[in-house]
Amino acid sequence: MKKILICAFLISPIIGFTQQIDSRSSAVADSVMIALGGKQNWEKVHYLKWNFFGRRTIYWDKWTGDVRIEISGKKLVILTNINSKKGHVFRNTSELMQPDSNAYFMDRGYKIWANDSYWLLMPFKLKDPGVNISYVGTSRDTLNNDCYVMEVTFNKVGVTPENMYHIYVDRKNYLVTQWEYFEKSSEQKPDIKTPWWNYERHGNILLSGDRGPDGKITDIEVMDRVRTDLFSRF
Repeated sequence: MKKILICAFLISPIIGFTQQIDSRSSAVADSVMIALGGKQNWEKVHYLKWNFFGRRTIYWDKWTGDVRIEISGKKLVILTNINSKKGHVFRNTSELMQPDSNAYFMDRGYKIWANDSYWLLMPFKLKDPGVNISYVGTSRDTLNNDCYVMEVTFNKVGVTPENMYHIYVDRKNYLVTQWEYFEKSSEQKPDIKTPWWNYERHGNILLSGDRGPDGKITDIEVMDRVRTDLFSRF
């Protein structure tokens, strides 16, 4: 599997960050949101769950920022909040009480959430504050779909603001079909090219978990309720 711990995710809303969006890319991004179910339905999403390429399971309370990360192979559970970056860590059912261990895993948990959620939710985040999108033109993706291509860069937001993406949007249905990842915005050739295939409806929105040769994001769920102690206990 190719390197996949690479992406920035943007917390919305973000105060104090500007963005640069041209009118053409803005219209395409709006059409993407509509195709996925619309902004109103996205804002109504409360809880999300997914498994990231078989490595770990993420639960996210989108309204509060609470996150639960289960890494079963290491028998590790990280409970954190993406806004406060505070929480608890359990290994083999026992909480790690040392302050330095807690601080390490709070930072680690935030970065895991940032990366993993962007691999699932990027199409919803195209117009977040601090995101710059510009219209590149039209091109064909790996399946020969006729696509709009937009360039995405970041204005000092996210874990890796130096990254750049080229986002391919199907001109017929306005779903993202592919992205190209550039570790640095100055690079001419992408480091990774990954498809976004097989959208499925979850609640009132569409999500894609199929990343082709890179693998699959599985066990995707959009939920209205979770157990009351999901984000506070092992």
